[in-house]
Amino acid sequence: MFIQTESTPNPATLKFLPGRMVMGSGTAEFLNLEEAHSSPLAERLFGVPGVSGVFLGGDFVAVTKSSGEWPHIKPAILGAIMEHFMSGIPVLIEEPAGEDEDEFFEEGDAEIVGTIKELIETRVRPAVAQDGGDITFRGFRDGTVYLNMRGACSGCPSSTATLKHGIENLLRHYVPEVRDIRQVEA
Repeated sequence: MFIQTESTPNPATLKFLPGRMVMGSGTAEFLNLEEAHSSPLAERLFGVPGVSGVFLGGDFVAVTKSSGEWPHIKPAILGAIMEHFMSGIPVLIEEPAGEDEDEFFEEGDAEIVGTIKELIETRVRPAVAQDGGDITFRGFRDGTVYLNMRGACSGCPSSTATLKHGIENLLRHYVPEVRDIRQVEA
């Protein structure tokens, strides 16, 4: 098994590509060992000293470190991912809680929200996934779009620029009602 790695815009996060599907659909994020109980892969990765976050995407695993240098941590992460996939144990044994938080918006804004969500799904999420992260719609109120950034995007030094210059400009272009974008926690 050959696992490729890619850097992300977040220097604390590295993207691992095992050459096979990780999640059939959707994503899962684990910020500590206690949250990782639903994923044997995430539990195994939290056993590597310095790992502070695991994000599972369609065909990648993004790992965030809290300490240490990548040249020292990377071999242990590669070994943990390889061991997991060679064992045949599933990536998830149950869906993680909190994947479908409630969205908020006024009923009269449903058409605007539909357009915003379509743009996020078709244009934003694929680009963000390339960087080892995910972004989801949380709400729309008084011209402000509320988004949740996860994986490599969470805590990334360039996430504010991505939100303000990339996503906000895109949404404002197609949806004139959008005046601002804000990041919210899940």
